[in-house]
Amino acid sequence: MNRRRFLTLSAAFACAPRLAHAATWRGVALGADVSVTLSGPRGHTDAVLAGIPAELDRIERLFSLYRPDSDLSVLNRTGQLRPSAPFRALLDLVDTAHRLTDGLFDPTIQPLWSALAQGGDADVARQKAGWHRVRRDSDGTIRLGPQQALTLNGIAQGYATDLIRRQLQAAGFDRALVDIGEQAAIGGPFRLGLVDPDHGMVGTRTLTDLCIATSSPGALRLGAAAHILAPDGRPPLWSTVSIETRTDRFKAATLADALSTAAVFMPLDALRRLKQAAALHRVTVVDVRGDVATL
Repeated sequence: MNRRRFLTLSAAFACAPRLAHAATWRGVALGADVSVTLSGPRGHTDAVLAGIPAELDRIERLFSLYRPDSDLSVLNRTGQLRPSAPFRALLDLVDTAHRLTDGLFDPTIQPLWSALAQGGDADVARQKAGWHRVRRDSDGTIRLGPQQALTLNGIAQGYATDLIRRQLQAAGFDRALVDIGEQAAIGGPFRLGLVDPDHGMVGTRTLTDLCIATSSPGALRLGAAAHILAPDGRPPLWSTVSIETRTDRFKAATLADALSTAAVFMPLDALRRLKQAAALHRVTVVDVRGDVATL
């Protein structure tokens, strides 16, 4: 079970009773089950929900690793791309997350991920990593370093969550829960379970106009390795990390997604600095014994 599916089940269980009369769309996007739940007049909610699959398909055409025709797949296959404005905007946020985490958020770990998943040489693959080796020319063209490839799985779900959230707000909804790997609440309160793959339900979170992203390295294994990888090979320090951001920030879920991915490698003092530098609402960590700490 991957990180996103694990959280979707927890969120649906916790929130369904409070939104029993709401309309919900469920589907699959970016490799995971997703859902959007709206509270409002039936005709309006049905019309808005009907348009969500097309929006998610547009995002997959940009960022999916699973579609050979996506912009990301073209970039990885050819080593360069003249990207669209949304792709450039997401790379700007990669720059921000990379800086805030002292390089621990790094999408160039895709060759390492593939090597571990397929039994390849992890040491050789790790040498290809390094966001600093990715060039962005003045005309916008992205150029990867030799044998590099990117994964945006640690940030694209947050981008999709933010996009759908903003569209729902523009359509006049003041009560909705978006779950596209990360959860974003419009209004609230929404009560979600905080679940660790090894220790089960370790707490709850109540969201009102907040986004939350949660990363659990042990939710999926690549042989002996966790599925969340650091570019320098360090092991995760936490069993689960969740980061909450306020939805008044333009890219709230995108930032939470990227930072929670890197935060699994960061000790408490570094997480405190990250919380302040990124103006995060709350950071929660679960250690390997199942003990919970909140910053």
